[in-house]
Amino acid sequence: MAAEMAQQETFEEEEMGGPLPLSRLEAQGISANDCRKLMEAGFNTVESVAYVPKKHLLAVKGISEAKADKIINEASKLIPMGFTTASEFHQRRQEIIHISAGSKELDRLLQGGIETGSITEIFGEFRTGKTQLCHMLAVTCQLPIDQGGAEGKCLYVDTEGTFRPERLLAIAERFGLSGEDVLDNVAYARAYNSDHQMHLLQQASAMMAESRYSLLIVDSATALFRTDYSGRGELSARQMALAQFLRMLLRLADEFGVAVVITNQVVAQVDGAAMFSADPKKPIGGNIIAHASTTRLYLRKGRGELRICKVYDSPCLPESEAVFAITSEGIGDEKD
Repeated sequence: MAAEMAQQETFEEEEMGGPLPLSRLEAQGISANDCRKLMEAGFNTVESVAYVPKKHLLAVKGISEAKADKIINEASKLIPMGFTTASEFHQRRQEIIHISAGSKELDRLLQGGIETGSITEIFGEFRTGKTQLCHMLAVTCQLPIDQGGAEGKCLYVDTEGTFRPERLLAIAERFGLSGEDVLDNVAYARAYNSDHQMHLLQQASAMMAESRYSLLIVDSATALFRTDYSGRGELSARQMALAQFLRMLLRLADEFGVAVVITNQVVAQVDGAAMFSADPKKPIGGNIIAHASTTRLYLRKGRGELRICKVYDSPCLPESEAVFAITSEGIGDEKD
């Protein structure tokens, strides 16, 4: 009886917050062996099974069509995937946590900060503060919710070798946090090619199932795809691989409710339209990355240490700008 009550309590905790572990399917009649096969294939939660197409389950060795149907059927009973009223969805939206960017002006522009549960893309030229903003968020996501944080750890995937722990220590000092604890709460991985970058997301999924993470950073999401696939001949293959990577990021945001922040590079427009454009630079990745990102922020240089952030695309934020500064303690406001 006591064991049943304890189990019920854990079930209630899981329902209140966070994804359901895959082991919950065992209580629904799915064998432990099949659950183990799914976990080896990178499915660590009931949500991960419910959200993928059936063909992805059929690709798992030892999962037949009948088993896949049963797994999807049982997962859909545990995860609400039907229609809901707009008022219920609005209520859920009100509870979304925002992670402070460290600057009052930037937080005002973003109506509270970086939104959890969606993808935010930051793009701009070199030296516009993309990586500095990522370092800032890696620390602020660990702050208590009432201080603009999300009380969670950070996963940092670095593709360009620009991650610097000493910057995190300087930012931690600004907020009065223990430098050692801040570094321990950031899981760092260097990605060496686009396939490795994809594989790291599967590892990230397993880590998120075990511990509370609030932020996933990929700096930069497109750099390795840009070099691994070259020329127009490989453009279609590159865009397909990039689309799969972004789909996996969106799945992690949906599944675990983490904020996903990706940085992107820009390319100079050399076509006829560039003559009539005030700023002839555009983010790379084309429509694939444009549709995958929920919010797109464009950074450009200001005078001295000032930078300008513009809301380039968002479903709910107005198109406006904010000025922020890059200081020794991370991202801050312009000094009067």
